Amino acid sequence: MRDITALIAPIREDERESILDSHKLNKQDYQAITQILGRVPNLIEIGIFSAMWSEHCSYKSSKKYLRGFPTQAPWVIQGPGENAGVIDIGGGYAAVFKIESHNHPSFIEPYAGAATGVGGIMRDIFTMGARPIASLNSIRFGDIEDKGALGEKHRYLLHGVVEGIGGYGNCMGVPTIGGEMSFESSYNGNILVNAFCLGLAKKEEIFYAKAEGVGNPVMYVGSKTGRDGLGGAVMSSDSFSSDSKTLRPTVQVGDPFAEKLLLEACLELFAKDYIVGIQDMGAAGLTSSSFEMAAKSGSGMRLNLDKVPMRESGMNPYELMLSESQERMLICAKKGYEQKVIEIFEKWELDVAVIGEVTDSGVMELFWYGEKCAQIPIDELSNNAPMLDREVREVKRESEKAIRLHTNLSPQEVFEKLLASVDINDKKWVYSQYDSSVQTNTIVGSGMCDASVVRVKENGVGLAMNVYCDVRSCYLNPREGAKLSVAAVGRKCATRGARPKAISDCLNFGSPNNPEVMWEFKEVCEGIKEACTALNTPVVSGNVSLHNQSDGIDIYPSPSIVGVGIVPNAKDTITSALKNEGNVLLLVGEIDTDFAGSVAQKLCEGRIYGEVARIDLAQEAQLWNLLCEDNAAIVSAKDVGKGGLAIALTKMALLGNKGIKVQSGLKSWDLLFAQSPSCVVLEVAPQHCAMLESRAYALGLSIRQIGVVSATDICIDSLHLSQHKAKELYFEVFKTQV
Repeated sequence: MRDITALIAPIREDERESILDSHKLNKQDYQAITQILGRVPNLIEIGIFSAMWSEHCSYKSSKKYLRGFPTQAPWVIQGPGENAGVIDIGGGYAAVFKIESHNHPSFIEPYAGAATGVGGIMRDIFTMGARPIASLNSIRFGDIEDKGALGEKHRYLLHGVVEGIGGYGNCMGVPTIGGEMSFESSYNGNILVNAFCLGLAKKEEIFYAKAEGVGNPVMYVGSKTGRDGLGGAVMSSDSFSSDSKTLRPTVQVGDPFAEKLLLEACLELFAKDYIVGIQDMGAAGLTSSSFEMAAKSGSGMRLNLDKVPMRESGMNPYELMLSESQERMLICAKKGYEQKVIEIFEKWELDVAVIGEVTDSGVMELFWYGEKCAQIPIDELSNNAPMLDREVREVKRESEKAIRLHTNLSPQEVFEKLLASVDINDKKWVYSQYDSSVQTNTIVGSGMCDASVVRVKENGVGLAMNVYCDVRSCYLNPREGAKLSVAAVGRKCATRGARPKAISDCLNFGSPNNPEVMWEFKEVCEGIKEACTALNTPVVSGNVSLHNQSDGIDIYPSPSIVGVGIVPNAKDTITSALKNEGNVLLLVGEIDTDFAGSVAQKLCEGRIYGEVARIDLAQEAQLWNLLCEDNAAIVSAKDVGKGGLAIALTKMALLGNKGIKVQSGLKSWDLLFAQSPSCVVLEVAPQHCAMLESRAYALGLSIRQIGVVSATDICIDSLHLSQHKAKELYFEVFKTQV
């Protein structure tokens, strides 16, 4: 389609309102656009502004609250602002990682949405010169146990998402080594699919998204551009209605085999000295990648859009700039090395083309067969993106105390109900569909509780990683819930003997048009800031996903937090499986009446209420010191998390195929299911107990012996389960629920 007269004509006044509405822009946005351009925009320019100023790309509702996140530490090489965060892991190597959302596409087309979410986050990692070595996921669904159409819908979504994650990750040869899953009615109309990836690179070989050097060529590499994913960033910046079928054309279609070729081609390219910078074409495709690369260098850019490799006939500049077709990169190469770059990508059977050059104009100039079709000042577009000061309204949800568990069930019935519940039971049906052992570096994988661990052969360290969000606590008290979530991912790393070093966050919330949602967002951000500052775990990357709302119902505030930690010697990694009969079980920390937002409260009382636990972050830090500095004496360790002490002990026993004999010493049976923070169970050889207890006391921590490892049955106070029955409840039930 060479004739673009309609696309480059100034927008007529009589069509302005409908065009702005379809692009999710308002009159104030339009006035700012005309002021930046000094004239009336055309449709291509409106599309570009719409994408770059979307919630997904500009963070216009959220960025005022993200300021102030702790982002620096001696081990942080790159914080927020690049494709991913980077930390020093010793021996000349760096870990590159990020978590990102693909919620809306996954609700519309679960397989394609989840698959392209995995593909997109992997590109964020290898764009920076790192080979992906591990993936996690955080997925949330609605009432999956519902017997009607709602349950059927969410079982279909679960199957599609799991198949999409597994299909893409397995083809890429990147192990999926862990994750988390939860089910709440607030996700009935809007599921969450958050994908995390971590890669390994040499410190001095990190690549950044920049385009500089006048005359340097701008090159397109990867798969051809099609119309799939057209307008995806704008779609993800709005709320759903009951009918999402009309949005299917905005969902990208991924090809993991093309991505694998792109990965290998990029890593081969990075070994040469041919390029200045590289950027993934993710949200908003060619628009965001070109503008962001030029903006970071204060450069201009000229693009000849007719040179872009196209998969479909009749495509026009508007579609080419806004398509979100997958497996594509934009490269700023060094002048004179174009052919060298072309040879690498042609060797890997990928499309490659010189589509433009860097200029010193500070302007993005777009051409179509020699005719200029758009011209936008780059800095003005980037720096004048709206920063909204939306109304906030505090929500009070703590009026009723939850200092005990109200139920007619017996302690044994509660125990068995929790162990078999969809919130707690083993998800082997899910993780067995993921390849967790490819690359042969997985030390602790899916289903092993707490953090997963991979070995870095190059320097001998272990990298622990864990994703978690305490969604019910975040609903009851967003600030405290966020603090609990940050502390929990660090603690789950520390139980591996890994010193937590940094976090990545994916902040999933409802509609920013709701003042209560914006208050929740503000509070969560403050909680993250407070916890990360106190625990010295800076935020090095992340993502915000708003408009997770359907038919006016907002999701729970759901900040998915990923913690990454380092075991100095991978051989010293601690697991959660009990090892030796006769070893002593120690409880570190105090179990209190922390039932608000607990699984026990949800299952036994059918509602969520109360004042959530207030975590002592200084004590949490001391707990990490105990776990990371005295790990030689620790045989196995487990965080006391969902389901409380009884469930933590049972998981340790089942993972190790051992029994336990425990007398908890708690003042009431329901405290066995309380979810108190900063508590862990340790397995220790008898001869090391005194030393570990002395060390804990010196750190100001409570510690006491509660039992021993035995041969068979699980006995905790009055609770009793045979190994056979416990395994049946924990390992076998989930596959019948899906």
